[in-house]
Order: sequence, then C-alpha cells, then structure tokens
Amino acid sequence: MTPEELRAIMTYLRERVHLGPKEAEASVTITFHAPLEEEMIGAGLNAEGVKRILRVPWWEEMVEDIVETPDMCDPDDSPEQILEYARDVVSEYIRKRFSLESE
Repeated sequence: MTPEELRAIMTYLRERVHLGPKEAEASVTITFHAPLEEEMIGAGLNAEGVKRILRVPWWEEMVEDIVETPDMCDPDDSPEQILEYARDVVSEYIRKRFSLESE
C-alpha cells in the first residue's frame, strides 16, 4: 500500500465521523459510522490496506476516543470545531500507529 492509498483510507474514515443528534441544550455528540470491509473496498480503497486497518488492535480504542471527543473540548468550542477535532482523532491514530510496511 502506498502513502497515497493510506491517505485515501484515512480520508474515507474521517468522512464517517459526524455530529450526532442534539441530546440536550448546548451539548454536542459525535457519531462514527464504522464501515464494513466490503463498503471500503467498493469505494475503491486498497483492499489489503482496508483489511489491515479494520483489524488493528487499537480500532475500538480509536472509535471510543472519537465519540468521546466532546468531553475533551472547551464549552465554547463550536459543534463544527468539535467535529473537526473528532476527525483529527482518526488521522492521529492512523499516523502514529499504522505502518505502511508489511506486518
């Protein structure tokens, strides 16, 4: 898998992070719609990379950190800013923990 293919996977996963329904006044929730392997491959992403990324041992931790992002933000942060922070969680996990080399 090339760096460009990894970036494409990262972009795809970032796009799966959304603002959730507003549960209470002034609260922001984040949702992550975990993709299926078939969806990602069907979107034209590198099949080997997709299989590897969906099987990493830190996947659940990453998803948990994504949805808990609002808890780490300042009360004055806008929903759009919180959404961007949550999407950045995806990028940071992948950049720091995923190797392009064969496992």
